[in-house]
Amino acid sequence: MIRIAVIIGSTRPGRNGEAVAKWVHEITKKRTDAEFELVDIKDFNLPLDAYVFVTPEYNHGTSGALKNAIDFLFKEWNNKAAGFVGYGGAMGVRAVEHLRLVMGELLVADVRAQVALSLFTDFENFRVFKPAPQQEQSVNAMLDQVIAWGGALKALRRNKHKTT
Repeated sequence: MIRIAVIIGSTRPGRNGEAVAKWVHEITKKRTDAEFELVDIKDFNLPLDAYVFVTPEYNHGTSGALKNAIDFLFKEWNNKAAGFVGYGGAMGVRAVEHLRLVMGELLVADVRAQVALSLFTDFENFRVFKPAPQQEQSVNAMLDQVIAWGGALKALRRNKHKTT
C-alpha cells in the first residue's frame, strides 16, 4: 500500500490551511486504498510515496514557507506523485500552477485533478472553513489520481534507475 502525505503549506499565524488540510485528511480516512498522514511543513519527514500539497495563494503564488521547504530538498522528491488543494480569493489556482512548474523540475508527477477552494464560498467571513458539499468529490477525484500515480512510481523508485 502506498503512503501519501497531506501537507499543510502555510506557516502564517491564523492560517486557513490547517483547517483545509484537516478536512482533506478526514476525507482520506474513508479510503482503504492508501495510507495518509497529515503533516505540517515545519516538521515533516519524506519517506512517502506521494504528496497532497494544501497551499494558500499569496501574491499569485504559493506560500514562501512551502516553497522554501520544497527547495531545501531535491532527490527526496524525485519520482513521486503530487496532488494539490489550493485556496484563496482566486481559489488558489495560481498557487497550484506555480507548484506544478516546480514539481516538473523536481521530477514529481503532478496529477491533473485538483481541489480549488474559494475564500468567498468555502469559508465563512474568510476565516471559518465550511467547504461546499461537492468539494469532497473533488478531493476524492484528486486522491484517485495521486494513488494511481504514486503506486506506479513506486516501482520506478524500487528499480533505482537514474532519471536525471
